[in-house]
Amino acid sequence: MKMRGARILIEALRCENVKHIFGYPGGAVLHVYDELAKSAEELGVTHYLVRHEQGAIFAAAGYAQATGKTGVALVTSGPGGTNAVTGIANAFMDSIPVVVFSGQVPTHLIGNDAFQEADLTGITRSCTKHNYLVKNVEELAPTIKEAFHVASTGRPGPVLVDMPKDMTAQTCEFVYPETISMRGYNPTLKGHPAQVKRAVEAMIKAKRPVLYVGGGAITAGASDHVRSLAEKLNLPVTCTLMGLGAFPASHPQSMGMLGMHGGYWTNMAINNSDLIISIGARFDDRVTGKLDEFAKGAKIVHVDIDPSCISKNVKADIPVVGDAKFICQQMLGEVTRQLAAGAEMTDRQAWFDQIAEWKRQHPFSYEEDGEVIKPQYVLHELHRITKGQAVLSADVGQHQMWAAQLYGFDEPRQWLNSGGLGAMGYGFPAAMGAAVARPQDLVVAVVGDGGFQMTFNELATVRQYNIPVKILLINNGYLGMVRQWQEQFYAHNYSHSDLEVAPDFVKLAEAFDVPALRATKKSEVTDTIERGLSIPGPVLIDMQVAREENVFPIVPAGAALKDMILQ
Repeated sequence: MKMRGARILIEALRCENVKHIFGYPGGAVLHVYDELAKSAEELGVTHYLVRHEQGAIFAAAGYAQATGKTGVALVTSGPGGTNAVTGIANAFMDSIPVVVFSGQVPTHLIGNDAFQEADLTGITRSCTKHNYLVKNVEELAPTIKEAFHVASTGRPGPVLVDMPKDMTAQTCEFVYPETISMRGYNPTLKGHPAQVKRAVEAMIKAKRPVLYVGGGAITAGASDHVRSLAEKLNLPVTCTLMGLGAFPASHPQSMGMLGMHGGYWTNMAINNSDLIISIGARFDDRVTGKLDEFAKGAKIVHVDIDPSCISKNVKADIPVVGDAKFICQQMLGEVTRQLAAGAEMTDRQAWFDQIAEWKRQHPFSYEEDGEVIKPQYVLHELHRITKGQAVLSADVGQHQMWAAQLYGFDEPRQWLNSGGLGAMGYGFPAAMGAAVARPQDLVVAVVGDGGFQMTFNELATVRQYNIPVKILLINNGYLGMVRQWQEQFYAHNYSHSDLEVAPDFVKLAEAFDVPALRATKKSEVTDTIERGLSIPGPVLIDMQVAREENVFPIVPAGAALKDMILQ
């Protein structure tokens, strides 16, 4: 059947089982929006009108992170696409499967500086896994098929499909490929058996091993297998910021997060280990600190589906390329074989005792101050009230680190944040996407007053569609992490980090017809959170916390993990 390109796009989304799109219209995509109005309900596609294109990409990313499905966003040409770039770069850094459809000026005007023209494929080349400019309407359907395949396989990431306006107006027969085969793109899934065997031999013999788990384990659906591997080999486990939830925080073998704001005991374990087994992590600078001081006495097993990540930052002694789930399954089988063949596992009780002693010496702590609200107390209460079952989306800054340290995530896809790019403004729209994807779950956006002011316009979106996001605002009147660095490393020179003029956030929410509550003293915290979480639909909960509270531990930039500042 012949149909115009705009309808082909909608039909292709149906074939990909896409149910939700986050977007913002404009001239170059009006054919698509015309088709959405005519056929979206028939095809079971719901479009959410965001209030800024950055919000659309962040929402699509939150949707993807909360489900493992590919998020979808739709923006217009020129400024629509450039406004989306931050969200695309965020998805690229954190390996999030997102397909972004952007409008473009008609093909005969490309390169003529036409109205709302921007070279979006050129602009996004460095921050997409792949991108396309469609120049023939007959290529639209197979391009979309490729886009979803590339975004969701191997190491996931964002894919941009740039559609000139005439491509959405022209007609052709709709034929959607059932399968896809791309020369040069065939991600390795299973690890090399010899490398897996070497890795398991090292794990069985190690006296002071650490299993170091990243977001790739969650992406691969490997959490259960990681847990089995840790239990079978009696390994202490640490997770990266993106990997929280890949291993249960409440498990006795869990050490929580490592790195710049990780626990003292976790970083000391890394510093003193003799074997680090990395699964789906990339040894980024926030984890390693000073590279030539990182785990100097440890051999490194590095499991990753992206071969370019292996030995990029830290040299791997035993590299294993492949999908984390497949390789963990291979490792479990190899453990069984080696133990059955008489291999003896090292007794690690002394190692666990040492880790426990480090934790006893320097646990996460903070000082009470009468009725002043400490942000750590807010996070403790949130965990207690929600029984640790909420899906949390964090913005970027101090509140993000407190949530990562203190909430305690027991399930994968329970913790959403901007890890690699560190994009302020992410937390609220990402929670919006997660709440669309998981309407039966409690979704809480833990945000700071700085980041929230970047995307609070999405209050209109959550109100329009009654998306039940609970916004927990950690309000200290500063760009908190910037202020902390200025205090600790710039002699208290608080240069332009004091948000001297800010809205009354309760009144702001109410202006969008969103219920809002506020706590100004510690004795109000519990009741305010409980009441806020019990209100149907979207709610804002403003916590006016201690203005100059700091996140500890902190590893100064360029320092080694062992050189943490503890208080």
